[in-house]
Amino acid sequence: MVKNYVIDTNVMVHDPDFMHKFNDNNIIIPILCIEELDNLKKREGIVGFNARNVAKELQRLMGEGDIAEGIQLENGGTLRVELNNIQTDWLPNGVDVHKNDTKIIAVVKNLQELTKDIPTILVTKDVYMSIKASSLGIEVQDYQNDKITTDDVYKGYIDIFLNSMQIDMVYNGGLIPPIDLDEEIYPNEFFHIKSVDHVGHEVLARYDGDKIVPLKYVNDAAWGLTPINREQKMAFELLMNPDIHFVSITGGAGSGKTILATATALQNVIETNKYRKIVFVRPVVAAGNDIGYLPGTEIEKLKPWMGSFYDAIENLSDMKETSNAKSTYGKPSFTVDDFIEQYRQRGVIETKTFTYMRGRTFTNSLIIVDEAQEMTPHLAKLMLTRAGENSKFVFLGDPSDNQIDNQYVDSKSNGLIYTVEKMKPFNITGHVSLKRVERSPLAEIAERNM
Repeated sequence: MVKNYVIDTNVMVHDPDFMHKFNDNNIIIPILCIEELDNLKKREGIVGFNARNVAKELQRLMGEGDIAEGIQLENGGTLRVELNNIQTDWLPNGVDVHKNDTKIIAVVKNLQELTKDIPTILVTKDVYMSIKASSLGIEVQDYQNDKITTDDVYKGYIDIFLNSMQIDMVYNGGLIPPIDLDEEIYPNEFFHIKSVDHVGHEVLARYDGDKIVPLKYVNDAAWGLTPINREQKMAFELLMNPDIHFVSITGGAGSGKTILATATALQNVIETNKYRKIVFVRPVVAAGNDIGYLPGTEIEKLKPWMGSFYDAIENLSDMKETSNAKSTYGKPSFTVDDFIEQYRQRGVIETKTFTYMRGRTFTNSLIIVDEAQEMTPHLAKLMLTRAGENSKFVFLGDPSDNQIDNQYVDSKSNGLIYTVEKMKPFNITGHVSLKRVERSPLAEIAERNM
C-alpha cells in the first residue's frame, strides 16, 4: 500500500540520498524544510555539506518534472514539495505555533485529514518532535534505511571448544572451520579456541577466509607498545596486517582504541615505511560549534579536537624511551607538539577533519578516524571513498548512545556501527570490539559503574 512520508529537515541532513530510499511511496517535503536547508547551506562541516548536496539532488530531479506537482522517481515513488496545509488553528493551547517544528507537524496532520485513504507518516530523527507529533495522533517513524536492525552487533570474534588435535591443526597448515558452528563466520574474524580434553590448551587464531590460522603478529610490539588482553591482540593483528585495508575498533573509554591505532601507525609509517604518511581525522560534527567558528589556521583550529592523538603519542613516546627503541629518524627528545610538527613538515603526519578532505584521494597512507560514532553513514561512505592505492583506513569509536553528541545519529544509525555491519563480509576488512578498560583501575571503575 502506498504511503505518504513527510520528511523532516534532520533526515535530509542525515542522508542526502533519502529521496531514493522510500520505494514506490510518496515523499513530501514541507516548504519550511527547504527554508531550513537554505539556512544550513553555509554551515561549516558536514551539516552544511549535506544541506548543499540535498539541494543539488533536488535541482537535478527538477529537470524531470514539476516539484510542486510531484516528480516521478525511478523506484516508482513520487517526490514533491508541499506549499500549503500549514493551518495551525486546531492546535491545543500551549503549543508555540511560531516554531518551524510545529508548522511541519501541522502540515502532516492536515495532510492526514485530507488523504484519509493513504497513511501519512512523519519521518524525523528529532525526539522532541516525535513526542509532540505522536501526542497529536500522528504516526511517526525514525529514518530506518541505514539503521542497523540487529541487537547483536558484530564483535569480531567467537569462543569455541575443540579437541587438542584440532587445535594442533591450526598450527599445521590451518584448520577448516567446524561445520556445526551456530553462527556465520566472516573473513578476519577471530577464534578463541579452548581444548575440551586438555585443560589449559588453547589458541587465539584468525579465520583467513579459508582456514583458521595462528596470529602472525602476536609476539610483536609497535612503537614500544604490546597489546595487553586478547581483544587488543586481535586488534593489533588487524592493524599490523597490510593486506587488511579497513579496520574498525569499538570499545569504551580506556579500552585502548586510540593508543593501539596510533602505535601501529607510527610503527608502520616511521619505523618500517609500509605507508608514506599518517592522517589523523576527527569528524567535527554537531557537538557544539562547528570547526569554522574557531580562530586560526586549519592546524590551529584542529588542535583542540586532536587531544586523543596527542595524548597517545605522548604516552607512546614514554614507552619507546623506556624500551630504548630507535626509529628511522631518531626519536626527538622534545615535546609532543615538536614531534608532530617535525613530521608534519616532512609530510609524514597530517591532522584533518572531513571539511578539509573533500575531493582528496589518499594513496600509500594510513588514515585513522577517531570518534567515528559521530559520523552519519553517508559521511562514513564518503570517508572510505577517499581511499587510493595501498591505503588503510581505521575507524575508532564507542557507538553507545551516551558517547554520541551528533543529533542526527544514534547507537543503531551512526556511521561506525553501520560500516562495521556493511564491511564485515570482505577479505580486506576486519573488526574487533574491545571489552576491557586498561587505562587505569579508576577508569575501569568509572566505565563500569557510572
